Amino acid sequence: MANTYTQIHVQFVFAVKFRNGLIHASFKEELYQYISGIIKANNHKLLAINGMPDHLHIFIGMRPTQSISNLLQDIKGSSSKWINEKKFLKVKFEWQEGYGAFSYSKSHVNNVINYIQNQENHHKKETFRDEYLKFLKVFEIEYDEHYIFKEPI
Repeated sequence: MANTYTQIHVQFVFAVKFRNGLIHASFKEELYQYISGIIKANNHKLLAINGMPDHLHIFIGMRPTQSISNLLQDIKGSSSKWINEKKFLKVKFEWQEGYGAFSYSKSHVNNVINYIQNQENHHKKETFRDEYLKFLKVFEIEYDEHYIFKEPI
């Protein structure tokens, strides 16, 4: 797209289905590299990726050539298929339906990167559910708490 100039920074947050802690240390770095490849293949710039066993944070400089929903469908669909094909787990891996997408100005980029890189320390004090609800409140996103996370049947 000639003469198109953008600066779009978006943080994505999404959970393992039922918030099960299935992202094990034994394969998480390989998973992050796999997801990084998807982001790069779609011409976006990865700024940070990290998470906990039950959820993931991804921060990118996004190109306007792709919708957020298409990118997340690619990331979540491809990575869950990859995890299952690699047989990292004895159970079927699935991501929770939905995601959070939060935009930031250039002045916030370093703080968001730092926040994502320090997930382990952050979650010693706050649960993922509390963190996610805080994001929704800070960004003034209307939500129904009953539909935030799918519960096991």
